[in-house]
Amino acid sequence: MRNILLYLLLLPTALHAQTPALAQQLDEIDQAIAQSAEYVARREARITEARSHLAAARQPVAQYEAALLLYDLYRPFVSDSAIHFLREAIRLADLMADRSEGVRSRSLLALRCSNIGMYDEALTTLDSIQTAGIDGISREALGEYYRARNNVYNELGYYTRLDNMREAYYSKAGQYEALMLETLPADDADCYARRELALNAKGDVKGALALNDQWLRTVEPGSHPFALVALYRYLDFKALGDSVQMMRWLCESVLADVRNGVMDQGSMWELANQLMLQGDIDRAGRYGSRQRQWQISPLLNQIAKDYKAQSEHTTRQLRLMLAAISVLGVLLLGVLASLNRRHRQLGAARNALHESNDRLAALNDELTTANDRLTATNEVLALVNAQLKDANNVKDEYIGRFLALCAQYVDKLDSYRKMVAKKIKKNELADILQLSKSAEQKEHDIEDLNQSFDSAFLHLFPQFVDDFNALLQPEVQVHPKEKGRLNTDLRIFALIRLGIDDSSKIAEFLHYSVNTIYNYRARIKNGATGNREDFERRVKEIGLPH
Repeated sequence: MRNILLYLLLLPTALHAQTPALAQQLDEIDQAIAQSAEYVARREARITEARSHLAAARQPVAQYEAALLLYDLYRPFVSDSAIHFLREAIRLADLMADRSEGVRSRSLLALRCSNIGMYDEALTTLDSIQTAGIDGISREALGEYYRARNNVYNELGYYTRLDNMREAYYSKAGQYEALMLETLPADDADCYARRELALNAKGDVKGALALNDQWLRTVEPGSHPFALVALYRYLDFKALGDSVQMMRWLCESVLADVRNGVMDQGSMWELANQLMLQGDIDRAGRYGSRQRQWQISPLLNQIAKDYKAQSEHTTRQLRLMLAAISVLGVLLLGVLASLNRRHRQLGAARNALHESNDRLAALNDELTTANDRLTATNEVLALVNAQLKDANNVKDEYIGRFLALCAQYVDKLDSYRKMVAKKIKKNELADILQLSKSAEQKEHDIEDLNQSFDSAFLHLFPQFVDDFNALLQPEVQVHPKEKGRLNTDLRIFALIRLGIDDSSKIAEFLHYSVNTIYNYRARIKNGATGNREDFERRVKEIGLPH
């Protein structure tokens, strides 16, 4: 899909009027959209049936095949569920000790992760395959591995902001694409798509269209694979400047997606764009809004179903939730009663307002202020949600680090206790006194603590150093000497990013004086770009979505 989007950006867009045939196709799309709930229900019925087969299967081979079928059904529908069943397939492949299927299912998982932006997870999964070795696996599994490698490097190349990294990623993607084309069957959809895009890139549009003719003969009309072939056919006719044929095949792609209950519909977005260019604003707006609704509603339905299935196995949690709901109900009644009293008070206030024009003017000013606050509510909620998510990530990471450090220090204290006891028994009191005077162990522990903090923080905010320096003038930018570590300047503002902005607490954590911390902060703020008084607020927003 990333390759299609790039190609769409490079193609010229033709303005054209709607023909009778196009008008008929658009009417069919409107009718299909009106019946979209029925198409989604059909897919959900197939998913329910496949879940039943998985539950009824007793042999690992049958369970593995059922898990892969559920992945395929969820893939264009709900990504989280697709990933869940891929993990189940990996477990079953390992249980069967089938290396080829283990590589295949792990490659599919890496491909899915890279498609939804989980690049670290994708690369970790692929590296685990490479570590275990790919010698002796089936050709199909090897082709899936090359496909996943190609996809993740294409994604990284598309999103990176560093030119040298972009060239490196695209170079690797090209290498794995060549291996993929050599390994996968010639009638594989990705192989057709890559060869067709390559012909278009060379300007051989007629050759691309001839290849698309071959591809079209391999798929069933109206199927989900047909939608992809039709979309590429639209690109070919668009490159040729044939506006009638390009709109025909774009509509065919949209119809196939809608009728198959597919949620990831690139063709729907492109059709809305083309209709916008034609001046059909109403229909373009409806298609765009429909697409957003289809992407959200099945996810909510699936969440509800998964929650219901889980609740059947967690009776105790259900009781606790019911008790909590009862408490909330009581609280709600109290709130309603309070609101009722407020309503009565407002009624009395309205009567009093009629008696005084001055008070009426004052209340009108208050209402205007309240309206302004309501207007800003959505932005505040978005910021709060982002901050909550950020705080939750920080909490999870540092709780784990804290527990690990606690365990380490318990072991260190126990070793120290045993050593002291041994020296007391030997009457080596001078050695004990010398140990108590030495600051070497403290300095070592501080360095361990700093290293653990640096590792955890950079895991949470890998771009922190670059984003932090972007807020500073070039001559005062901070660059740590060692990759994967922070220096004192960066640690101070890392703590501020985590919400610890009191100089005394920062000084206590880093084992500096309060005056030293204050001087560090003042020096860095003096080199800020823009308003220095706003600098620390901008530091606290590093890593948050904008």
